[in-house]
Amino acid sequence: MTQSKTTKTFLNQQVANYGLFYTKLHQFHWYVKGHNFFTLHEKFEELYDQVTLILDDIAERLLQNNGQPYSTLQEFFEHATLKERPYTKAMTEDEMVQTVIDDLVTLRDELVEGIKLTDEEGDDVTNDMLIATKSKLDKELWFFSSFLGKDQVPQTNAD
Repeated sequence: MTQSKTTKTFLNQQVANYGLFYTKLHQFHWYVKGHNFFTLHEKFEELYDQVTLILDDIAERLLQNNGQPYSTLQEFFEHATLKERPYTKAMTEDEMVQTVIDDLVTLRDELVEGIKLTDEEGDDVTNDMLIATKSKLDKELWFFSSFLGKDQVPQTNAD
């Protein structure tokens, strides 16, 4: 994270990330096939519902800080650090889950940066919100990693 990044720019980048992630989760919800269809179809829906709430919280916090959250798909695509994954060929259940894990790791690790940034800026309200969000993502990472029989991905930027 660069020194010039502020809480506002961080939050707006997260708005873009969660907007894109929401769309990817819908894609997996619609296209999942296989023995775990019922489990994953439901789990993807549960996660995109949770992501909707996170996205709304972040955007509203940005508005409270006189920011202007991105609100179009084009802005999400242009400013997200997550990458779009067009569904041009069939993916296995495990590939979908691994993609979700990879995105959750990115989101979690960026939250750690945002937590540090908001702490440095003395923005306790945003800091608390980001810590609570990280806790939710940590749990989701554990769920999805366990689904694949893997250990949760360790945090790479922890102090």
